Formats: sequence, structure tokens, C-alpha cells
Amino acid sequence: MDEALSDSLPGFFARTRLEVSDGNRSMTMTDFLATASSGRRTQQERSDTMRALLLQATIELLYERGYSRLTTLDVAKYAQVSRGALTHHFAHKEDLVVEAISWQLRSASDELEEFVANIEAGPLDTDRIIDHLWEMLSDRLFHITMEYLPEARNNTPFRERLMPVAAVFHAALDRIWLHLSRTSGLSAERAQTILNATMCLMRGMVAQQILRNDESYYEDLLQYWRDLLRREIAQAATSENIKRKKDR
Repeated sequence: MDEALSDSLPGFFARTRLEVSDGNRSMTMTDFLATASSGRRTQQERSDTMRALLLQATIELLYERGYSRLTTLDVAKYAQVSRGALTHHFAHKEDLVVEAISWQLRSASDELEEFVANIEAGPLDTDRIIDHLWEMLSDRLFHITMEYLPEARNNTPFRERLMPVAAVFHAALDRIWLHLSRTSGLSAERAQTILNATMCLMRGMVAQQILRNDESYYEDLLQYWRDLLRREIAQAATSENIKRKKDR
């Protein structure tokens, strides 16, 4: 069971990290399922495995079928567990979906934190930032977001449960514009605006992919944005140099 599901993990989810119950261990979902499928396990380890399988199955089915067509019975079948085992962990569909989204966004946040740590160690590379954000958003992340946003718009309790989850992801994004501000000469406010505009552009591009499958079209947009951002930073650097000369 675990091995089959582990083999089906797409790239992003195979790399994502899962916090296990004792709070002291973190491993990728692929490693977690591989560990869980070998040797004797404690009751808590079996429970962790069950939750991991259910969260993975929920994310997969959100992507494949959408929120409105997602049922807990389908999740149980996909995870190859009983309906009773699912309801033992998650009493309602919303509980399951909120936890799965939380796991997905925590995983994306962890990956962003790792990315920022890497780029902070070297010179500013805005092309790399744009490419990483596009890879992250277009690799299912925003496709899945689009599935549950309509429900969040009309379901206030559901929306309120998701807001703190989304805040964790946005906090990780904040580190990117802080890095951009520190290394480019842009003000913090301007860097944040650029990052927000970048995210809005990419969300729109992902949404457009539903009806337009044209890789060169999206690459042209990304290249335009790369060039635009480089020009913006070059202008900021020039302005900063002029200001320093005047202040001498």
C-alpha cells in the first residue's frame, strides 16, 4: 500500500516534508512512506502513516477532481484504507481538506525557506527567483488552490480556518522581498509590490493554462517579467548611487 502510493507522488509532493507526531522529526513524504512500509511500527507510527496517506490522497484528488467532486469515500479508496479508518482521523470532509491544505502550504513554505537560505548566500539573481516561484506555483500548487477558493468565498467557517494556514505561506514569501530589498537598492515597500505583482501575474498564468496550453506563450511572459525586473533594479541601483554622491 505505502510503496504504491509513494511511487505515485509527483515531484513537488515527493520533496515536501512531513512533521511526525513527536514534533522532533521531519522527513520528505517519500522517505516517510518508505520508512513506514518497512519493519515493525508502533501504534503512533501507524497512525502517522495513515494520516500521511490520507493527506496525500486528498491533495491528489483535489487536483484530479476538484473540491466539489471530492468525497471522503473516494479519499479512503485512493489511500486504500477503510472509511472507518478515515473518519477516525477526520470526522468531516472540511476537516480533512483543511488539514491537507495546511500540510501542502507548510511544505511549500519549508521549500521557500530553503530556497531563500540558498539565494541569500550568493549574489542577487532575480531570474532565479522568478523561475523558482513559477515552478512552485505551476507544479499543482495554485491549480489546487483554485479548487478550494470558490468554497472559501462562500463558506465563512471554512475560509476562517484557511486564513491562518495561508498566512504561514505568505510569511515565507515575505523573506524573498526582504532579500530583494536588501540586495537591490529597492525600498522594502517597492520590493514587496514587485513580489506581489509577480505572484499575481503567475496566478493569472496558471489560471489561463486551463484553456490555453501554450508553453512558448507563458515563457514569453516570464521573459518579459525577468527583463522588467532587471531594469527596475538597475534603475534603483543608479538612483541609489546618485543619492550617495549627493550625500557626500
